[in-house]
Amino acid sequence: MTEIQQILPLLAPIALIQLGLQIYALIHLVRRRRVRFNNKWLWGAVILFLGILGPILYFVFRGDYE
Repeated sequence: MTEIQQILPLLAPIALIQLGLQIYALIHLVRRRRVRFNNKWLWGAVILFLGILGPILYFVFRGDYE
């Protein structure tokens, strides 16, 4: 139990960063007219299910469509 209590303060900021990135990416996705591969549902799944890597992939590969 003490190991969990020692690790938790280190993981909390990472979890908050991940959550913030996911929320920001989802808002950005909803506001865009077009995305690469023309599939917003696919990008939404990538953002939600790949953890911190999902929003990063979205922002790198989303395309420059507006």
